[in-house]
Amino acid sequence: MTINPSVRELLANVSVPFEAARAMPPRVYTSEEFLKSELETVFSRDWVCVGRASALGKPGDYLTYELAGEPIIVLRDTSGQLRAMSNVCRHRMSTMLEGCGNKRSIVCPYHGWTYNLDGSLRGAPAMDRNTDFCAADYKLPQIRCVEWLGWIMVTLNPDAPDIKDELAEVESLIDDFQMQDYVELFRETHVWDTNWKILAENFMESYHLPVCHSGTIGGLSKLNEMICPPGRKAFNYHTILKDDTLKIAIAHPDNTRLQGDRRRTTFLLAVYPSLLITLTPGYFWYLSLHPHGPGQVNILFGGGLSPDFANSPDAQAHFMQTKTLLDKVNVEDRGCTEKVFRGLSSQAAAPGHLSHLERPNFDFAQYLADRTGGFERHFES
Repeated sequence: MTINPSVRELLANVSVPFEAARAMPPRVYTSEEFLKSELETVFSRDWVCVGRASALGKPGDYLTYELAGEPIIVLRDTSGQLRAMSNVCRHRMSTMLEGCGNKRSIVCPYHGWTYNLDGSLRGAPAMDRNTDFCAADYKLPQIRCVEWLGWIMVTLNPDAPDIKDELAEVESLIDDFQMQDYVELFRETHVWDTNWKILAENFMESYHLPVCHSGTIGGLSKLNEMICPPGRKAFNYHTILKDDTLKIAIAHPDNTRLQGDRRRTTFLLAVYPSLLITLTPGYFWYLSLHPHGPGQVNILFGGGLSPDFANSPDAQAHFMQTKTLLDKVNVEDRGCTEKVFRGLSSQAAAPGHLSHLERPNFDFAQYLADRTGGFERHFES
């Protein structure tokens, strides 16, 4: 098998002990060839998050997404089941739905072919003279779709391992947080001028908090209290302890599940390839990323409150406080990550050594090397 130069550079980069590790090579972020490899071996093969299941609460609720070049529809069908299917009409191949909303059926805007919410063809105007036409032959191709801890996960790969098995460790790790019950209160889409991996890595380490986020959350945590354990096959994580300056990051008085330091622990979970979750006892927020060329990233950005805070008399005030903070944090992150992309696009760019606080970044690089170049990863039992 011929390995492209950027993959070869990545394989060399990750084939050292973590204690000697460096950041990934610039071409891993800037190369069109590497992006092609990612789309084929990562985004076409692994599970990707398209949002929270609560966003599709009623039959007919839908959202659209483009995954590795494939337009898809995710919806709640008439029986209440989550489904994903192709968003391409089986007739002249137009895309059909856009954005999100609620529909009783899926109607192609080109010739009016109409599909039921299970993808079966309901009607096709003026097809009665084609003797070979059979409506039963025209069901929209179905795509694997599951709900996992409140998230909608889809994959184009019929052979992808069951995500509940892949992420069983995550469930046990955060079981007392009961993430599936958190209430989503906003969902937005953005496009930033940076590579998707730069934003993913930015999320995976809190080393940058004191500087990049000096105006917001930088002073809420201490670097010496951050714990960055070795990553696992399908995810990595690190934890930080928040002080009580930000009350909503601490467990609500009615929360009796969380005990001791767990009441002020924040988990930063990175589910490969691109679901990034900040989970605190009081609120959560997330990014789900998809590349838009080497120099841009499509971002699904959402979040909300734990049930204790969402159902309290001060819920609206809690939400406004959280959303205002997260918007400011996003502005800071956008500035930092876009600067990184501009920098690593320079002829002078060269990857420096990683801090012990960037362990998740190294594990992420090894995951990418596994997918794109067959790197053999090893995990502690």
